[in-house]
Amino acid sequence: MSFLLKNLEEEAISILRESYSHSLNAVMMYSIGKDSSVLLHLARKAFYPSNIPFPLLHIDTGWKFKEMISFKEKITKLLKIKMITHTNKEGIKIGINPFTHTTYTDIMKTDALKQALNLHKFDTIYGGARRDEEASRSKERVVSLRESNHTWDPKNQRPEVFGIYNFHKLKDQTLRVFPLSNWTEDDIWKYIQLENIDIVKLYFSKIRPTIQRDNAWFMLDDERFPIKKKEKITYQPIRFRTLGCYPLTAATLSDAKTIPQIIRENKKFNHSERAGRLIDNDKHDSMEAKKKVGYF
Repeated sequence: MSFLLKNLEEEAISILRESYSHSLNAVMMYSIGKDSSVLLHLARKAFYPSNIPFPLLHIDTGWKFKEMISFKEKITKLLKIKMITHTNKEGIKIGINPFTHTTYTDIMKTDALKQALNLHKFDTIYGGARRDEEASRSKERVVSLRESNHTWDPKNQRPEVFGIYNFHKLKDQTLRVFPLSNWTEDDIWKYIQLENIDIVKLYFSKIRPTIQRDNAWFMLDDERFPIKKKEKITYQPIRFRTLGCYPLTAATLSDAKTIPQIIRENKKFNHSERAGRLIDNDKHDSMEAKKKVGYF
């Protein structure tokens, strides 16, 4: 293991252990993506030989890739993890979907997350976000203070000098903790390769059914994806740099079928992997606005 990766691993494990010692009711977000897989691996290392002392929480919108859900079920059984899956049932009831509702993310992700956190009264919430992913996430502290109803004020964050973190919070406040803050996409992939971490195969190139829309490629994961008149289904070699709800996640044309090939190919891109997530770009400062009201 390189000196850099060793330092990043030790830092993340230290953050996990220290923050958990100050928590009353902790939980780890599990998006089923590569960063979640790395964070889960680090948590297992941090508390070995004991099991992870907190549950995982997955916010299921009903629109995740089928391979993601199958992978979650496999990992839950294999690692004997306590997995909490929460869906905004009211959103499902009124038919909220990513094609016709501009409030889809607010209702099915942000509101669903806040529902779950309030229901289970979690006070410390671990996430796999990294600062290099997106502009507003670069403003996030490792230990991010959230006010009542989980709102975030980027101007009211505590200094973290020399890796010293403040875990104090009032009764109606919570902490979101990001042990991977200082990792890059390149670090994540190199660590996955080194530690042989199992990840969803959607990250690797494969011939898949696609359509091209607005200069982006989308995978047809089920029959719910509406095809416009002039659109044609074609089979293309694609992979995903990031994973979310399949109608809102653009694929990358690629022949990269191994991690070394992915690492080499990623060096050619001049944009973050989250450029393929439509929810980040629906309006100016979209992600920061979402985070202020509770989005992870």
